Amino acid sequence: MSQEERDYLDWLKRAKDGSITQRAAAVKMGVSDRWVRTLLERMERQGDLVVVHGLRGRPSNRKLPEKTKRQALAILKRPEWQDFGPTLAAEQLGKRHQIQVGKETLRGWMMEGGLWRSKSRELVEVHPWRARRSGFGELVQWDTSEHDWLEGRGRVRYLVRLIDDATSWSWGRFVDSDATPQNMGVLWEYLERNGRMVDTYTDRDSMFVVPPRPGEGAERGQNDRLTQIGRALRELGIGSIVAYSPQAKGRIERSFRTAQDRLVKQMRLAKIATLKDANAFLENEYWPEWNERFASPVKDFPNFHRPLTPQLDLSDSQSRGRTCDRQ
Repeated sequence: MSQEERDYLDWLKRAKDGSITQRAAAVKMGVSDRWVRTLLERMERQGDLVVVHGLRGRPSNRKLPEKTKRQALAILKRPEWQDFGPTLAAEQLGKRHQIQVGKETLRGWMMEGGLWRSKSRELVEVHPWRARRSGFGELVQWDTSEHDWLEGRGRVRYLVRLIDDATSWSWGRFVDSDATPQNMGVLWEYLERNGRMVDTYTDRDSMFVVPPRPGEGAERGQNDRLTQIGRALRELGIGSIVAYSPQAKGRIERSFRTAQDRLVKQMRLAKIATLKDANAFLENEYWPEWNERFASPVKDFPNFHRPLTPQLDLSDSQSRGRTCDRQ
């Protein structure tokens, strides 16, 4: 019997012999008057054990069968699961093997089986977060992550991604080269789905910013000359904002770190080995899951996207840009 249970018993006995009222005992125990009366009635049959919980020493009714634990651990010991953490492992066990187990329960199983070790949090330099924009499509971050996405099973290295600043709604494609045509292709797919955003937010890669000539200020060079993507954005009526550090684009940088963990492992389980299959996985599984679980519902935000019109054609902007570049 715990000390708290001994204290409860003492208050019940005082209420029983009349030294305090049942209401006073209820206040001291933190329960209702009615529950005190119920306990006093049970004391006549159970004696002092009335304060001991009936499930003491018995397994929980919600405890999962030992068979389920063995099945889960057997799967997690396979080579393709060897670097899964409890959260992603719990999700994928439910999705692929219909084993429904909470992430904390699975964490305990994995630690017991030597498959997971708790990690102490490291102190990192803190950068103040920029406040999110207020509307869907008000600002869209745009960047590319170079990574061995298929872990050597195929040549897929570049993921071009656009992520809405207000909601984190995302779209992107794996491409064979981080070049202007591939980036503009991903942009056009975004525009066809949502319309024209107000502004894009990119790094200072040469696809987005023209380097200044010798003796020319950065601001003047940017205003006087535009890249092919810059011309296309101008003709589409989309503003272009460039960042001066990776921390300024923290939202998309963090999303890439998440993808390099979750997406890589999910494509490993799905045995993806080609660029075509990787993009099909993105479109049919990863983006729907991301936008459902990690993005805010876009219906809860004002939509700042503007429709495309027949007069707006990105391919036409590209061809004009190539003509201007040759002049």
